[in-house]
Amino acid sequence: MIAAPEIPTDFTLLQESETHFSSDTDFEDIEGKNQKQGKGKTCKKGKKGPAEKGKSGNGGGKPGGPNRMNGHHQQNGVENMMLFEVVKMGKSAMQSVVDDWIESYKHDRDIALLDLINFFIQCSGCKGVVTAEMFRHMQNSEIIRKMTEEFDEDSGDYPLTMAGPQWKKFKSSFCEFIGVLVRQCQYSIIYDEYMMDTVISLLTGLSDSQVRAFRHTSTLAAMKLMTALVNVALNLSINMDNTQRQYEAERNKIIGKRANDRLELLLQKRKELQENQDEIENMMNAIFKGVFVHRYRDAIAEIRAICIEEIGIWMKMYSDAFLNDSYLKYVGWTMHDKQGEVRLKCLTALQGLYYNKELNSKLELFTSRFKDRIVSMTLDKEYDVAVQAIKLLTLVLQSSEEVLTAEDCENVYHLVYSAHRPVAVAAGEFLYKKLFSRRDPEDDGILKRRGRQSPNANLVKTLVFFFLESELHEHAAYLVDSMWDCATDLLKDWECMNSLLLEEPLNGEEPLTDRQESALIEIMLCTIRQAAECHPPVGRGTGKRVLTAKEKKTQLDDRTKITELFAVALPQLLAKYSVDAEKVTNLLQLPQYFDLEIYTTGRLEKHLDALLRQIRDIVEKHTDIDVLEACSKTYHALCNEEFTIFNRVDIARSQLIDELADKFNRLLEDFLQEGEEPDEDDAYQVLSTLKRITAFHNAHDLSRWDLFGCNYKLLKTGIENGDMPEQIVIHALQCTHYVILWQLAKITESSSTKAFTILCDVLMIFSHQIMTGGRDMLEPLVYTPDSSLQSELLSFILDHVFIDQDDDNNSADGQQDDEASKIEALHKRRNLLAAFCKLIVYTVVEMNTAADIFKQYMKYYNDYGDIIKETMSKTRQIDKIQCAKTLILSLQQLFNEMIQENGYNFDRSSPTFSGIKELARRFALTFGLDQLKTREAIAMLHKDGIEFAFKEPNPQGESHPPLNLAFLDILSEFSSKLLRQDKRTVYVYLEKFMTFQMSLRREDVWLPLMSYRNSLLAGGDDDTMSVISGISSRGSTVRNKKTKPATGKRKVPEGSEESSSSDSMWLNREQTMHTPVMMQTPQLTSTIMREPKRLRPEESYMGVYPMQPEHHQAPLDYNTQVTWMLAQRQQEEAARQQQERAAMNYVKLRTNLQHAIRRGTSLMEDDEEPIVEDVMMSSEGRIEDLNEGMDFDTMDIDLPPSKNRRERTELKPDFFDPASIMDESVLGVSMF
Repeated sequence: MIAAPEIPTDFTLLQESETHFSSDTDFEDIEGKNQKQGKGKTCKKGKKGPAEKGKSGNGGGKPGGPNRMNGHHQQNGVENMMLFEVVKMGKSAMQSVVDDWIESYKHDRDIALLDLINFFIQCSGCKGVVTAEMFRHMQNSEIIRKMTEEFDEDSGDYPLTMAGPQWKKFKSSFCEFIGVLVRQCQYSIIYDEYMMDTVISLLTGLSDSQVRAFRHTSTLAAMKLMTALVNVALNLSINMDNTQRQYEAERNKIIGKRANDRLELLLQKRKELQENQDEIENMMNAIFKGVFVHRYRDAIAEIRAICIEEIGIWMKMYSDAFLNDSYLKYVGWTMHDKQGEVRLKCLTALQGLYYNKELNSKLELFTSRFKDRIVSMTLDKEYDVAVQAIKLLTLVLQSSEEVLTAEDCENVYHLVYSAHRPVAVAAGEFLYKKLFSRRDPEDDGILKRRGRQSPNANLVKTLVFFFLESELHEHAAYLVDSMWDCATDLLKDWECMNSLLLEEPLNGEEPLTDRQESALIEIMLCTIRQAAECHPPVGRGTGKRVLTAKEKKTQLDDRTKITELFAVALPQLLAKYSVDAEKVTNLLQLPQYFDLEIYTTGRLEKHLDALLRQIRDIVEKHTDIDVLEACSKTYHALCNEEFTIFNRVDIARSQLIDELADKFNRLLEDFLQEGEEPDEDDAYQVLSTLKRITAFHNAHDLSRWDLFGCNYKLLKTGIENGDMPEQIVIHALQCTHYVILWQLAKITESSSTKAFTILCDVLMIFSHQIMTGGRDMLEPLVYTPDSSLQSELLSFILDHVFIDQDDDNNSADGQQDDEASKIEALHKRRNLLAAFCKLIVYTVVEMNTAADIFKQYMKYYNDYGDIIKETMSKTRQIDKIQCAKTLILSLQQLFNEMIQENGYNFDRSSPTFSGIKELARRFALTFGLDQLKTREAIAMLHKDGIEFAFKEPNPQGESHPPLNLAFLDILSEFSSKLLRQDKRTVYVYLEKFMTFQMSLRREDVWLPLMSYRNSLLAGGDDDTMSVISGISSRGSTVRNKKTKPATGKRKVPEGSEESSSSDSMWLNREQTMHTPVMMQTPQLTSTIMREPKRLRPEESYMGVYPMQPEHHQAPLDYNTQVTWMLAQRQQEEAARQQQERAAMNYVKLRTNLQHAIRRGTSLMEDDEEPIVEDVMMSSEGRIEDLNEGMDFDTMDIDLPPSKNRRERTELKPDFFDPASIMDESVLGVSMF
């Protein structure tokens, strides 16, 4: 690598300035610190010895002056914060912070310098502190090694890389501190051969560290320090120049007027300035060679970018010293960097140099060497780099046009068509500077001419020539947008463009060719669109932005100018180019951007009539689809009822459509005559007329001309005969399509329910059910609705079904107070819900969409309870696990809605939360008593519920409960449906989410967790309890056989004094239920306790998530294990014999029990499956779960009909059949 250059000692004088050598911060050196020794020596990186340090400041005795502690000022007896804290806060003025440090340095420079060293260490994110002892006795390398050992690199973050507004501001404060420090010390302290030597030595050592934080922070500090020193060197150079001029002026005086003492003073001053300059050179050389040369190629891109950014500042600030090839080469080499941010810094640094034309002579060699690289960077993969590369080439072009070849320019020209707008705009500016910014000298005399003779005429032609030569004729809008910001006046000279199209060429001027006229019309249209819409073309913008007041005014002015010019010129242009389809298509789009009010205010009605006549003639002449659609859109733009010209345009349109419709009917009769073979001329006439009608029907409602009948007759004949021309069939179908679309547009909201029902039926017909019965050949017809359609169907149900009676305004004759009309409306809503539920049951839509239906179960129980409950039953038969996940999802949705409404600090006794718990209890009852059948579903339900409860941690820390913890209170309603062994498994899974501190919490906010844990522990470890013990959702107890279970309608028998207070409370709670209450089922109680039950192997396994032991036991010795195994085998054999003896009695008991349950006339609640207590059995036998083998799913639970349901039964039969959701009466079609 080329060695780093020495900074020249003879700095060239840049500019004249007043001598400024006195301190602006009261740094007059009373003790003679400015009288330095050893000037001009190389900057010493090493520190002074302890003996020398002890002599500094206050003699090293007192640590500071009066009112100071540890080198910091005392304010009201409170010690100031350290430098790092002050800079990090960024609240204090940086100059005052630096002044305080300088004052501290004057009192005791060791303590102040130690503060500064720790400042750099702490800015690197290191927690270590350099002590005074370390500072006195350890070298820099040893201090850095010690700090490296204490550095915590686990996080990887340090102040310069941390996120947040505070740390973003820290970087600027850090850089500002270094700059202000040097500026305030530039007249004395930096020349004391102590402070700067120590700081530069420290930063050089840190910049070579393996720790990224040290290297990054110290490099930034060193580069900013170098920038500040360059500024000092520049000031010294100016002062030396001023001193030299003063000396020469004084010396040139005659001897009588010459002041010798002044000459000596100026000589002394110049010598001192030269010494200072030499010392600054040494400092800069030390930083450049010690830091920059190594770090500009660092492995970290941010460090490389810092170096390149700062060297650009040096070359721009002090070009005489730094702007030469010895320093420019570093920027040139780094332009090949792999990271885009580094390449970007290179380009921005060079832009600052090329912007100053006085520096161009010093950049000639660099330009010739690296020009090709800059041109290639216009295609950089990073768009920001490409933009800056184009801007740099634009500056190079302005400095010297001969530098860039034609090939170089062409590489930039084609970027005006780039989809990335910043790149295109930069390329457009380059193109404008190259081709359009030059003006011929003879143009100065015609600046005031307009139209074809204006100076823009040649520029417009140049633009047309460029557009044609680029061979991208479909992208005129992109070309216009690229040049819109830099060539606005040229692109808005519509008068010149219009003159070039309409006026004859001047003497000796070549007329535009047909191809050039087409290109000019296209460019003119694009400029008008850009001015009227004020946003980039499609593909170049992220959306329409909000216009400022100035932009809105410019937009209105442009539209007025466009309308006034082309309202008169457009009919002439259409008349001239009426036979050219391409030109006419573009010209007919202009009225879309007119201000139509000007036709009236400007009294331009005659020009409007001329325009309408031209459009009519064009419709009659052309059959091209693009031309006809352009005419249709022009009529649509002009037929605006807001303007007074509407009637005039509507009459012209109606006359045109009348003629077309009459002609089509007349031609159709001749074309469809029986027995005659239609010739080609008749077919062409029918096709051309049909094209015109179809094009107009696209943008205009032609329903009153009854075009559907004509097209239907045409299509029917074509189907019957099979000889209809293909183009006629296509346009007839398209016209019929537009007829249907216009009819659909007229459909009101009242028709939406019919459309919904039809859509549901269509989805059912074309679902996978269509292939049942061996109809696999119909598979191509199967249609599965996507997620967006399913969401729209669900939204319709939520908006039109789950509403209050008073909110429904769709009843007959609007008589909301009539009870019959309310029930009629309810029937319609029930049919809508039933239609959607069929889609769920037959898996046409995803099952999880039913969550929004299920959560309405309690609120709309009287209206839709039977439909929702039957849907639950059918979905459970399809997929038990997915059904359980849907149920828990509906509860989670309700819980989230409650959180959004009331916040996380809601009252758990509120009606909303109680309603969700009640709904969960109802859901639990629907699972029945056969726990083996629903085992995996219930386990999955608990798993999802636990994950939801702990999903959102509390931002205040682990000492506070998770935000959704209260959901466990709802989830506990399902605990009774778990088997004992599954309760233990779920409990183990719950403990995965709990911390040790959670298990110790007893505050009210942790009650849901305690309640849920207790529900899992209850019966989970006690094998003496029955398998099925009549557990309702509120819990159960093993009662004495004399104690009768209490229900809502049962009186406590006289003499039954053993009833507990808990039973009384349960009784009162049952009496307050708002749900329909049925007669109770007789319950059987057990008079004995069962023996501990051993689990079968298959019962101890769950497929949902693996079981884990709750705790580990100490290992047993071999003899103990053998003895234990023999005892277990004996117990198992005895248990097997007991089970066989009890089998026959159990079968009889179960049969009698089933009959007793089914004979029961009621249950505790309508949703609940039969509740059974332990049956009295022989103490010698062990029975399995009581519900094993009992199929309660076949039981029908008839709800007591409400008043409204009885009335609607009398009025109209309900279309919903609970036994089969798929009912042909609702569909209205047969299912094959």
